[in-house]
Amino acid sequence: MPTNTIKPTAAQIAQQQAARRQSGALSQQYAADTGDRYGIGSGENWSPPPVKSLEDTGLNIFYLSELVLKVLYFSGFKSGYGIAESIKLPFAGVVDQVMEFLKRERLVEVRGSGGFGEGAYQYVITSGGIEKAREALERSQYAGPAPVPLSFYTRSVREQHRRIHVTKEVLTRSLSHLIVSEEVLEKVGPAANSGKSIFLFGPPGNGKTAISEAVGRVVLGSSMYIPYAVDIDGQIVRVYDSVNHEVLEDDEYRGTGSVSNRPDPRWVKIKRPVVMVGGELTLETLDLVYDPINKYYEAPFQMKANGGMFLIDDFGRQQVRPADLLNRWIVPLEKRVDFLTLANGRKIEIPFDVMVVFSTNLDPADLVDEAFLRRIRHKIEITDPSFEEYREIFIRVAKSRGLPYNDQALAYLLQEWYIKHNRPLRGSHPRDLIDQMKDIASYLAVPFEMSKNLIDRAAASYFVNL
Repeated sequence: MPTNTIKPTAAQIAQQQAARRQSGALSQQYAADTGDRYGIGSGENWSPPPVKSLEDTGLNIFYLSELVLKVLYFSGFKSGYGIAESIKLPFAGVVDQVMEFLKRERLVEVRGSGGFGEGAYQYVITSGGIEKAREALERSQYAGPAPVPLSFYTRSVREQHRRIHVTKEVLTRSLSHLIVSEEVLEKVGPAANSGKSIFLFGPPGNGKTAISEAVGRVVLGSSMYIPYAVDIDGQIVRVYDSVNHEVLEDDEYRGTGSVSNRPDPRWVKIKRPVVMVGGELTLETLDLVYDPINKYYEAPFQMKANGGMFLIDDFGRQQVRPADLLNRWIVPLEKRVDFLTLANGRKIEIPFDVMVVFSTNLDPADLVDEAFLRRIRHKIEITDPSFEEYREIFIRVAKSRGLPYNDQALAYLLQEWYIKHNRPLRGSHPRDLIDQMKDIASYLAVPFEMSKNLIDRAAASYFVNL
């Protein structure tokens, strides 16, 4: 449990020590309750149990008191319901108990009411409370949603494990917006079913990233719960990230003013994540990232991707050697657990329930040796489209861009700019060329159509003869 810094009475010290001794039992009881009610590995049927008392939070009153003091320090004053909304815990049964404790310690006081009931009371921080808040802020500037204990988070990841079963019909429907050869489909399907690591390679511009994202978004499932933050012995690790996590609209946020049977509001319901990184990836960003100013941690990419997909795009173009990156993944890929390091050097174990996809335009033989590739279950080459596939892509893009399609004009493009130059076809070319033609037509004030003039101008501008 987090360390207490508010000076308590002898009776309160005894209460705190008891709370600390019970912390493990609380976490175990929480895990047992969720297991009994929802079943292990129940995937999307899992939801966090409701919080009706301090014990249900897994945190003690002293820790929550410091969090409330920091919230009031930054805001000046808030109603009881406003405080409950800030720390994402119900007022009745939890926040009301914290406020009673803070009033007894003369760290907050009531200044009027904005309505009926204790939740409408307006609370202000006292001079003593300001002093305690500043002491707390020296250790951590975090003043957001109350975290969940690490044991709660660990169990939730295991409870929400997605058992993947992909059929050919499901995969075809998932990739219907792309032109994918039958050969590639036959390889992607079993790879997605495995839920293990995938290595996609081949020339650029042929849809490796698009295929990965489509599999992640559609095949993995629709939703799961993640906590806003996790507590590790008083250290805060922020998990929820608005960039990588998409909140479901009907769960943007549930009110916290009263106790009901709704899920624990410290958790947010999101679409299963697809976290994509590229050349910016370093070994440091695969560990807990400590913010020395705010004094709390940001979860690494793979922790944010738990329950979903972690896509490493442009593999081999990072500033770190590919072999070093793969060495970092040996244990997580084989054992399904990851070990992260706190600033004090302590190692913590985190579940690793992630489908890892490596995508590269480079020759795999130039990146890693055969021993490393053996550790990656599925290797899939995404090749250049055939002429017929290129034509189908062109037709789809032309329709979406409002360009009247002309088969003879496409034959001219293929003959003059591909066959004569021995230029390979790429799946991204139709989109790029049509966009070039649209820009040129707008500039010249001529009709947007597949004329030889627009085709030649667009191709001459787009292609580079090396």
